[in-house]
Amino acid sequence: MDLIVSADVFRLAQAFTISRGSRTEARVLTVSITEDGLMGWGECVPYARYGETLESVAAEIEGLPAAFTREELQGLLPAGAARNAVDCAMWDLEAKRAGKPVWQLAGLAAPGPVITAYTLSLDSPEAMRASAAQNAHRPLLKIKLGTPDDMPRLEAVRAGAPGAKIIVDANEGWSAEVYADLAPHLLRLGVTMVEQPVPAGEDGVLAGLDRPVPLCADESVHDRATLPALAGKYDLINVKLDKTGGLTEALALKAAAEAAGFGIMVGCMVGSSLAMAPAVLLAQGAAVVDLDGPLLLAEDRATPLVYDAEGVHPPQSALWG
Repeated sequence: MDLIVSADVFRLAQAFTISRGSRTEARVLTVSITEDGLMGWGECVPYARYGETLESVAAEIEGLPAAFTREELQGLLPAGAARNAVDCAMWDLEAKRAGKPVWQLAGLAAPGPVITAYTLSLDSPEAMRASAAQNAHRPLLKIKLGTPDDMPRLEAVRAGAPGAKIIVDANEGWSAEVYADLAPHLLRLGVTMVEQPVPAGEDGVLAGLDRPVPLCADESVHDRATLPALAGKYDLINVKLDKTGGLTEALALKAAAEAAGFGIMVGCMVGSSLAMAPAVLLAQGAAVVDLDGPLLLAEDRATPLVYDAEGVHPPQSALWG
């Protein structure tokens, strides 16, 4: 087994801002695994919120033994970006070795296109209204909030895109009291879901809280081990490959969450089509899909995912899986 990890940079179409800061490029790690003349690859996006850097994640990957199976990988690395890139590369390699697509190997139904959210980054109300107007044709908009001045921004987006469905990501920037105060206005403006309103370590305050607008756990959920603590606090969970540590655990988490009564959102970090490709399989049947990373880029992989009026389509074999 020949494993290579490299850093890649993709320019963003415009600056992307959340409550924690801004970026103008997506910095990712690409892992390729070659064995018996066949190569599989995967991508991860190290995330500072979880203590990850390009260097630390690359070191985790480079510290793996010379040979291992995908099943053994689950115990060799923790949930996170490093395991994600390797796990997805191994799925791709297995598909090429078997001459079958990943969805068949995983026992899934044949995938189709899924409608994805399009994210509006945090900006002034005037700029967010203009951005909403430019994207008013999209069926689902996701708004990055989490500041003391969120209502003018939300009002502006609704004015700019009066017919779009809206979800909100507070990125841990609110309190339970702020959510409760905003809930009637969120309902009035047609917001259908709020992601992670409070810090992950403080979400005990959500237990038993009246939730007129459904809440989705993001930073509070990573893998199956983190699922039981969410009961009574959230209505949905956001499954991201960079949090679960790959498609293997993501599929298991999705099944466990559904069995526990949670709705499923499938999300992403800002990465290329290679990072989104496995997530499109995971997103089949999800209540909310947010796989817009490539739509935010000025450049992408050689064989990018297809986005059209039907949503994001499953990857071509030349890309992944």
